[in-house]
Amino acid sequence: MKVLMISTDRKIFETKSSVRRRILEYGTLTEELHIIVFSKRGADFREQKIGGNVYVYPTNSKNRWWYIFDAVGLAKRVSKKHNLKGKSNLVSTQDPFEAGLAGLIVARAIGARLQIQIHTDFLSEYFIKDSFLNKIRVYLARLTIPRADCIRVVSKRIKKSIIEKYKIPETKITTLPIFVDVEKIKNSEINMNLREKYPQFDFIILMASRFSEEKNIPLALRAVSSVIKKYPKTGLIIVGDEPKDSNFKSLYEKKAVELNLSKNIIFEGWQKDTISYHKTTDLFLNTSNYEGYGMSLIEAIASDTAIVTTNVGIVGEILTKNNAFICEVGDTRCITRNTMNAIENKSVCKELARSATYAISNIPRKNVYLELYKKNWEDCV
Repeated sequence: MKVLMISTDRKIFETKSSVRRRILEYGTLTEELHIIVFSKRGADFREQKIGGNVYVYPTNSKNRWWYIFDAVGLAKRVSKKHNLKGKSNLVSTQDPFEAGLAGLIVARAIGARLQIQIHTDFLSEYFIKDSFLNKIRVYLARLTIPRADCIRVVSKRIKKSIIEKYKIPETKITTLPIFVDVEKIKNSEINMNLREKYPQFDFIILMASRFSEEKNIPLALRAVSSVIKKYPKTGLIIVGDEPKDSNFKSLYEKKAVELNLSKNIIFEGWQKDTISYHKTTDLFLNTSNYEGYGMSLIEAIASDTAIVTTNVGIVGEILTKNNAFICEVGDTRCITRNTMNAIENKSVCKELARSATYAISNIPRKNVYLELYKKNWEDCV
């Protein structure tokens, strides 16, 4: 079996990135693995062989509106050169949107099977509200999902919404979460201690997320603004980066100043060692409007950290009201109330964190996960 992937993740081109390492591991599961990556001209990406049987190809498009056309043309060329035609081979797309449409066209053209992967809860009302582009993406999903030979989702939440919306047979959908090396996190040494780094705070809250609209960081700022009126030595550490050509971080920094939070909010850039952050904070906070899975939540659980989160991603599947503080999306009062509960009841936090670790005890080790990933491909073919 040969696999052709259509991806949007440009970190594949970064030699030392975790994405590249993961792709190389996937390469061991198949005869050949070819990845076409949506990219713009001038990004200094080039076609290359990154492993014994793994090849990556940038589209180098004029702009995002050419991604689909360029990916289809490139895929046909790659297919002809490497003989990817036939139902014994697979086209796998990272999403049901632009990549999904390109994958559908390619799979039909070369007679291969089509797998669509879904990593985000795109049927959430908040996803649609995010942008006009997301509205177009939801429409594209209506075209691609029913025509896929198989679908891989990362959470039961997404599987349920797909079945309800598109009446897809349950047997066509496989739930295979994003891999998180829980044992590695548990055994990781602490290289940096937040409590030592920020001794001015009696209680430290951590957020680890991109600076993007769906993460709803302003909700966290409003909640902390209320919390510090009663507990002025509370600090919020936000670790993350922002998408290119966006100014969300500067907007959030301005908002923090408006709320008189300059001394209580620390905006740090993205850190390679986020596990030390998780292990030395008092509370992990997630205020997202939607999540497909929520890898940072799993990392917090594996680090024995109590969690306050909105009802997204793995909530209901791994996190429940028995092992985390859970609020509905956008509920500032609930986030504020539960954060105060965490400050006032540290013993409860420890018990919730301990209970949450039991909920991830069945997450497979890497070798088992890779076997499941391989089976997912083979079953689709």
